[in-house]
Amino acid sequence: MLVGELLFKYSLYNQWAHKRLLELINTLGVEQQHKTIPSSFDSLYKTVFHIWSAESLWLGRLNLSPIKISGDPFNESMEKLSDALEAVDQQWVDWFAAKQDFQLTKEIQYTNLAGQSFHQPYDLLLAHIFNHSTYHNGQLVTMLRALSLDKIPSTDFIAWVRINK
Repeated sequence: MLVGELLFKYSLYNQWAHKRLLELINTLGVEQQHKTIPSSFDSLYKTVFHIWSAESLWLGRLNLSPIKISGDPFNESMEKLSDALEAVDQQWVDWFAAKQDFQLTKEIQYTNLAGQSFHQPYDLLLAHIFNHSTYHNGQLVTMLRALSLDKIPSTDFIAWVRINK
């Protein structure tokens, strides 16, 4: 399997996992979505916001048009935030559809939020982006359990593979 094909599958998996989690989170009341729960980001909303902002920032960098995010453009609305994350997930899928494998091993120069400059290949950055998202998806699952939910959908990569043969 080529690097691009695997990363494209990760983009589809990432989209699927987010959709499953967001469908459940959006059935919860605003109080539960914003309830303080110990984690890297201390609520479901803040964690989803972090995933959206990280994926948006990286997409801007990889498109060579960096963006800045200040404040909360969704006014703490999980529904609006969910729509935005689903849109970014689709942009990742579309981004891969426009790339060939050789383009994904080229190096890109970018500047992080601390102003530090780096040169790294696209494929390793993309592996980081999807790994980062999966890490926070796991935190969302733990937070949902802390809210006493017990019917949490699986977001394991192998579960996605089994239904997308």
